Amino acid sequence: MKHLVAIFLLFFGSLSLYAGNTVRVLSYNVENLFDYKKDSVKNDASFTPEGDHYWDYNKYQRKLVNLSQAITAAGGWEGAAVIGLYEVENDYVLDGLTKYSPLKKRGYKYVHYESLDPRGIDVALLYDPSRVQILKSAPIKPFCKNKTMRSRDILYVKALVLKSDTVHFFLCHTPSRIGGAEKTEWKRNCVMGMVRQKADSINAHANANIIIMGDFNDYPDDVSISKVLGALKPYDEDYGGYVYGDFYYNMFWLFQEQGKGSYKYQGEWNMLDQIIVSGNLLIDKPKGLHTTQGDAHIFDEDFLLEDDTKYSGSKPFRTYNGRRYIGGYSDHLPIYLDLKMLK
Repeated sequence: MKHLVAIFLLFFGSLSLYAGNTVRVLSYNVENLFDYKKDSVKNDASFTPEGDHYWDYNKYQRKLVNLSQAITAAGGWEGAAVIGLYEVENDYVLDGLTKYSPLKKRGYKYVHYESLDPRGIDVALLYDPSRVQILKSAPIKPFCKNKTMRSRDILYVKALVLKSDTVHFFLCHTPSRIGGAEKTEWKRNCVMGMVRQKADSINAHANANIIIMGDFNDYPDDVSISKVLGALKPYDEDYGGYVYGDFYYNMFWLFQEQGKGSYKYQGEWNMLDQIIVSGNLLIDKPKGLHTTQGDAHIFDEDFLLEDDTKYSGSKPFRTYNGRRYIGGYSDHLPIYLDLKMLK
């Protein structure tokens, strides 16, 4: 009941934020949104009734309800116009979320392609068709060391927002740190290098609106993001403060410096989830989409958290802790960025 009250208050508390010219871009790792059926070509046996997670229909349905609550609350009164989701298994779970959960009232459509990830966890984009028109989409297969990597695709989507301005989205869930951060760094560097190449080719023809977002499994100052992708701080005193050009800017670098994060590991908050924008979204201009550092947020409302009894403070209220079912939302918190349409 307290969860529903919190969501109700968030709706009405956000009413004054929107006047029809602001859109919210949400990014959320939803922690293993699997169906409960065995797929013969995926390593998903753990998420079946007979698997070591004892994943069944009832747990799956509760997961859909929980995620719909989190997405609805994080979206505010108008709802997020664009939602990047990471760790979704297939169209079945996306249909379940958009058509057969409380989220169906929002009327979201989605873009999704099956990747080569061995476990079958993919990237998807939900969008509000009343505010976002999809112009083009394609999966980008990570190609590293002369072969296609069995990992999540980079999802590219070109969209017309509010019937006025075009945005190029790159949704990423880069390879994990399993096996060690240093030993796996080359994989994340490779993926970010591909994103940089694609984004630069778009930017070369015109100053474009580009948003690169997702779970990067790296921090803002790690090589893959700060060097390979070349994402800078939106505000950096060493470079004279707010100076924007034909570069990419990490809207969540500041949170990392403040000790905040979307994911907690061994008692420390980390900013693995990030939204990065091209300079064109930050420069002063008379019209078009625009954002600022103050428009970036971690959605850390109480109902998404639980007490961290091992360390201190709070931590994400997740679905599983190892193999132990908890019944929460996700091991990550949602993050979002608001864009305002200048007339």
